[in-house]
Amino acid sequence: MNLSTRQMRAFLQVARMGNFTRAAEQAHITQAGLSILIREMERQLGCRLFDRTTRVVSLTPAGRRLLPVVERLVTDLDDVAAELGAEGDAARQTLRIAATPLVSSHLLPRVFTTFRAAHPQVSLRLFDADLRDVEAMVAAGDADVGLGFFFKAAVGLERTPVGRFHLMRVAPCDGDEEEPPAIGTAPWSVLRSAELLGLPPGNPIQKVIDQHLATIGRADAQRPAFNFFGTLISMVEAGFGTAVMPTFALAACRRHRVRTDVLTKPKVGLDFFRITKRGAHETEAMQAFVATLEKALPALSR
Repeated sequence: MNLSTRQMRAFLQVARMGNFTRAAEQAHITQAGLSILIREMERQLGCRLFDRTTRVVSLTPAGRRLLPVVERLVTDLDDVAAELGAEGDAARQTLRIAATPLVSSHLLPRVFTTFRAAHPQVSLRLFDADLRDVEAMVAAGDADVGLGFFFKAAVGLERTPVGRFHLMRVAPCDGDEEEPPAIGTAPWSVLRSAELLGLPPGNPIQKVIDQHLATIGRADAQRPAFNFFGTLISMVEAGFGTAVMPTFALAACRRHRVRTDVLTKPKVGLDFFRITKRGAHETEAMQAFVATLEKALPALSR
């Protein structure tokens, strides 16, 4: 026996209406189609479910026994389907974003404000974590999208560039400057005599920086290192040295008395990525958020 929900709904319509013609109209199928569904159901059960006359259709004893069971099954199915649909709607209206701390604190608030104004029906949830935890959250399905400088695609994740930043020098301000100047430019050679600070040597961004520092003789893994860009910027402001970091940190730098210059000769660009779980459905909310992010990023790097 393999009764379908279509057969059970047809059975309920005929039982309630007591008439094949009216039941077919309610079910939006032809009377012949409805009759086929009932006959196939009776064949599978091995008994007649309805007594048919020219004027009335009534349940047989077997039909009366079956009716409450089918009603319960169809009602339970409809209730569960409605609950799952509501949960799906809620999930589609909630976007969970994981990002590294500086991205979370200095890039995303402005993006969130713009997105929320255009899409008030979407709830945004932000998780700030280090790069590995961002990847882990997306892989586990705890976040819909992750943001950061992902130099390699992790297993099970899709990696898509959404913006590009350049490496810049962050240096202490001169003592007589009343306020930090706008971002300028400077060649890598200005770092030859600078007291340098950096990220840990194993950090992927620091590895790129060290490749270029090596060309001017400044690849020194023993320099003071800090885990977060925010700490680096504060240490530069306090006069402990000069740091190199991507221009995505400009918004944070502007809250401190530091000088910023895009490094040239060469000008080094780093792609900024979003990661998603491979095979995951991309909702309209995610598409809209990524479009907002891509539009906002250029203004945040100059």
